[in-house]
Amino acid sequence: MFINKFKNYFLLYLSLLLLFGIFFLYEKHIIGNDSTISEWMINYQGGFIKRGVIGEICFQIAQFFNIKLRFIIFLFQSIIYSVYIIMIFQYLKNIKINYLILFVIFSPIFILYPVAEIEVLARKELFIFIGFLLFLNFSSSRYKDNVSLLYNFIVLPILCLIWEPVIFFFPFFLGVLISRFENLNKKNIFKIFVSFLPATILCSFFAFNPITKENHILMVNSLNGMGESCYMSCALLLSKSSIYAQFKSNFNIYSFTIFLRYFLIIIIGFGPIFLLSFYSKFKNKNYFFFKKFKNLLFPVLILLSPVILLFAMASDWGRWVNISYTFTILFYFFLLENKVIIYDELKIVYLYKKFIKKGYILIILFIVFAFGWNPKTSLGGDVGSKPIYQIPYKTIKMLLK
Repeated sequence: MFINKFKNYFLLYLSLLLLFGIFFLYEKHIIGNDSTISEWMINYQGGFIKRGVIGEICFQIAQFFNIKLRFIIFLFQSIIYSVYIIMIFQYLKNIKINYLILFVIFSPIFILYPVAEIEVLARKELFIFIGFLLFLNFSSSRYKDNVSLLYNFIVLPILCLIWEPVIFFFPFFLGVLISRFENLNKKNIFKIFVSFLPATILCSFFAFNPITKENHILMVNSLNGMGESCYMSCALLLSKSSIYAQFKSNFNIYSFTIFLRYFLIIIIGFGPIFLLSFYSKFKNKNYFFFKKFKNLLFPVLILLSPVILLFAMASDWGRWVNISYTFTILFYFFLLENKVIIYDELKIVYLYKKFIKKGYILIILFIVFAFGWNPKTSLGGDVGSKPIYQIPYKTIKMLLK
């Protein structure tokens, strides 16, 4: 019954997450040390720096209308989170559902994660997700190849201005572009290369031109003038300004326990999409790059491989898992909907009959998998438990305080 009425239940699920999410954002925006707000306070008052464009827009609006900067940020966060939820529904509502795809969509490292771990809620990667969803739309068979290339050329630099680590997920954009061509000639390869050039140059500029102490002071003073302070993400912009400093900050945190924990988080959380990719093959073996692979799993792992550097550079491993999974699932369903791949439904049915057999066992597994756990934001944090209970409990607690 759930599978037959997936669209209705999925809409209810997303609506609840949206309501909880906006409520948490409202509660969070008045907290003086929330990392989500601090990230949005980075601006251009101290010069042209990474991640400053959205903060500068918020800063100028708050200054012009004489409104608290935090409230402007809350409004922006609520709008962008709402847009993301609506786009996710539109993107996935017509997917043909089976039991494995159900686990893929309801993985706790996907849509549920930012609401379960509210420190991640409405971080700047939301803009990246929306940008990728728009890119997937313009890369569909409804449009000519040059449309997606032009989008890449124009929009990717804007995404870099918002959150420059998007560069680690460029392979997914590349994978989509490659899937448009059955045979790549030199002309098409050059077009693809040029489409990534402005964004790559911009990200490289930010990497090798970090903010100076003097410019950081100017930005701090601008925030002080708005009754705010520069803390957490905003302050880390200076203390982790160099590439080496970003790697060095993780050295003392690493441990066998952390690596084991995140190995299990990735294996379990990504398990359904990895399995689905393993059971998916390319419909046309002439596709460049894809034609040498028997299934989609290894190409997906290749596209994910640059993210290892992101894990080494920063401690928000829960976020990196969430972002990586989001790109993976959106990429997979793009290939499926555009008939680049097809999955072996008989093997999926066989898997169910061999290992699950009973419907009630599937229901128990689904509830435990989808709503029984979630990773924490920082790599040092333990695994969170029972988001299906913790989210409403946290809401009630905030309402009664």
